[in-house]
Amino acid sequence: MQEERSNIIQTVKQYSQRLFRFIRSRVKTDEDAEDILQDVWYQFSNTAETEVINQVSGWLHRVARNKITDRYRKRRESLIDDLNVEDEEGESLFLDFMLADDDDPELSFLRQLFWEQLEEALDELPDNQREVFVRNELEGITFQQMAEETGENIKTLISRKGYAIKHLRKRLALIYEEYLD
Repeated sequence: MQEERSNIIQTVKQYSQRLFRFIRSRVKTDEDAEDILQDVWYQFSNTAETEVINQVSGWLHRVARNKITDRYRKRRESLIDDLNVEDEEGESLFLDFMLADDDDPELSFLRQLFWEQLEEALDELPDNQREVFVRNELEGITFQQMAEETGENIKTLISRKGYAIKHLRKRLALIYEEYLD
């Protein structure tokens, strides 16, 4: 037990800085990088036998990449609230089937189609609208932070996001009508 703790402490000392730089180069903020690094170390410390890992560096980087991917997937799911289209009765069109937790192949196909169409619709936006939408919704950057970074007026940034949401809603409504009606 003591030997395993020593192994973990030594590994943390040896790889922390390098792993942090690796993660930081793939996320937007230091805080996100620190959170992911902490998750990586938590997973490493909970691995039954750390001595069994042959390539510690490769294992740590693979776990870090997976944690980064998981974080972006979670943020993508928050997009649904902004893009949700409602019918005449005010009921959600996308939210119900996008968040359903079943293994229905048809629903799986529709979810995949939705994300593909969303990415295509994002590509259709002017760069400044897409950037504001992605940074705010996917990356969690506040309008205040963006305004400080770019020198743009907050109201301008909010307006750009509004135009992006209108376009995306229109595109996603077409998918809904075509596949779910």
